[in-house]
Amino acid sequence: MGASAKAWADFETAARAAEGRRIAGLFEAEPDRLAKLTVEAAGLYLDLSKQPWSLADLEVALDLVRDAQVETARDAQLAGQPINRSEGRAALHAALRAPAGAGFSADGRPVSAEVEATRAAMRAFVETVRSGERKGAAGRPFKAVVHIGIGGSDLGPRLVWEALRPLSAPIELRFAANVDPAELAFALDGLDPAETLVVAVSKTFTTQETLSNAEAARAWLRGALGPAADAHLIAVTAAPDKARAFGVPDAQVFGFWDWVGGRYSVWSAVSLSCAIALGFDVFEQMLSGGAAMDAHFRQAPLQANAPVLLALAHVFNRNGLGRPMRAVIPYAHRLRLLPSWLQQLEMESNGKRVDAQGRSVARATAASVFGEVGSTSQHAFFQLLHQGTDVIPLDILAVRHAREGDPAAQQKLLANAIAQAEALMVGRSEADVRAELEAAGLSAERIAELAPQRTFPGDRPSSFILIDAVTPQTLGALLALYEHKTFVEGVLWGINSFDQWGVELGKTLANRVLADLAGGSGAHDPSTAALVGKVRGL
Repeated sequence: MGASAKAWADFETAARAAEGRRIAGLFEAEPDRLAKLTVEAAGLYLDLSKQPWSLADLEVALDLVRDAQVETARDAQLAGQPINRSEGRAALHAALRAPAGAGFSADGRPVSAEVEATRAAMRAFVETVRSGERKGAAGRPFKAVVHIGIGGSDLGPRLVWEALRPLSAPIELRFAANVDPAELAFALDGLDPAETLVVAVSKTFTTQETLSNAEAARAWLRGALGPAADAHLIAVTAAPDKARAFGVPDAQVFGFWDWVGGRYSVWSAVSLSCAIALGFDVFEQMLSGGAAMDAHFRQAPLQANAPVLLALAHVFNRNGLGRPMRAVIPYAHRLRLLPSWLQQLEMESNGKRVDAQGRSVARATAASVFGEVGSTSQHAFFQLLHQGTDVIPLDILAVRHAREGDPAAQQKLLANAIAQAEALMVGRSEADVRAELEAAGLSAERIAELAPQRTFPGDRPSSFILIDAVTPQTLGALLALYEHKTFVEGVLWGINSFDQWGVELGKTLANRVLADLAGGSGAHDPSTAALVGKVRGL
């Protein structure tokens, strides 16, 4: 249902008052601000004190959460109720990372035993591959895995691998998502088919891009190994019958369930490739980190609940202050793919213009998310963040201890992360710039020209997430934090965060265009018809 009109009106009134004050000034006005706007959860430290709300505003924001009955919605989700109303499904990804014996049910049907059985099958498979017991068609152990999937079947595992991969991996892992043949060509280049596993991941096993790449990879395997190459092909899907029809041997099909959304499936067999390349214990440690954040989300009071507070910071900027973009800047090379993963998580989940009852929403929903790794992004688009005409809130992530490299370099990286958050908030006044230029002996005319250009308005908000180290547990907690944040926002807006009808139309039309590129004559608008003709050389 979302929050009531009155709760939203109170929230928006409080937010408008924030336009007349500066964030930096709130630290003097509110001596306990830092204590009340920082929280530790599952190994993560969140500082939300550089957001534009006052502590009084925060109380109004928490009233919005209470009015929308976020806690009731959370409990319904974790109880496995069919909260994905448009598809009549639960959204129970928390069950995938729960410890043994958790007892989750989806729409009244127990599911934890199935999850644990699949996890056990994954472990057994992973251990035989890593030990060399399982061999390929030529009798040689596997040294590489090629993961084929797209969207939720690619972004999560790719992020996990880049975050946790060892510098020298005993098993190499590569990815192919795009139907552009160049990506698969790069993924296969230099690999020996006799020592390569191909893992095709698709929830429905009908995804055009994935099946096209899987067919090409299978042809590559068979070209070198003959029909026995099918022992190198693995499928992960919620439609095992379709995988078998594709030709994957039954013993090489790993399942997950329709109550797992693709972008929430990294906790399932979708990450089988990562488990092979990293080791199953690493995968289980990531699950435990996600479960720790689940426990925090379930148990922590609203005013100290990390996903709730992070969501409210976003909503305060998005709805209260009309800011349609958000930047995510991980100051960690290992987390450089986090912005891409968040783009799907947030923009596919909450990029909706109607609510869960099919009515037009009353206010803006998901912001556009972009980002890149720090500190290189400082030399790319931070000019706009500091002095552009739009105020763009940031999520800044930093890691205290690097797993490799020079500790002095890590300190420089941390200094940049902390300094950028400070600079964005405090800015630099024109009076300070003028005084500096006068001290340098510049003329009044030159000062008048340069001072406005060197002024930083400041008052640019950020949330800061500090991680002690990138470990499987902290990575799991971080991903679960953002999943729950996205869910809270969806509840506040009254939308269904677990369907994605917006991706269907383009896929349907692509099949029609494909038929026309092969000689068909479907009806299209003049521009589309002209492009089809141009590609066909007509």
